Amino acid sequence: MALNMAKNYWMFVETEENASITRGMNYELFGMGPRYKKRAQRMKPKDRVIFYVSQSKVWTASGTITSECFKDDSNTWQSETKRNEYIYRVNIEPNYVLKPEQYLDGTLIGPSLDYVKKWYPDHWHLAFWERLHLIPQTDFSRLEGEMIRLCSPINEISP
Repeated sequence: MALNMAKNYWMFVETEENASITRGMNYELFGMGPRYKKRAQRMKPKDRVIFYVSQSKVWTASGTITSECFKDDSNTWQSETKRNEYIYRVNIEPNYVLKPEQYLDGTLIGPSLDYVKKWYPDHWHLAFWERLHLIPQTDFSRLEGEMIRLCSPINEISP
């Protein structure tokens, strides 16, 4: 199964506005700013990703990276600091996409994740302040497992 083939498990953190844009593109592309260039360059095909929306504290989708990182300065997402900020990009194959009423509630799941153990339970969400995180496979599997329970796959994950 491809889950075991992934080298890295990433969490992409988005604003409400950018999450809407990414959803409109069917979760097939994600961009990162120069601050995350080195991490973006570590991303490889078959790495797994999960999408998190910071303001509403929800997980919305999971996918598999299908490309190496590439540079594209077309204006796609809304930048918080400058135009065309999200220039380091990867292509993604969405695996599980939840409907808004199915989004995973971070207030219920977040405090129990291994990745947030350094933070006080009431402040677990501070662990996801930045836009890009490398998370433990156990946390990824737990979150995606909940997604699998809630919906059928868009594309079966192949080896």
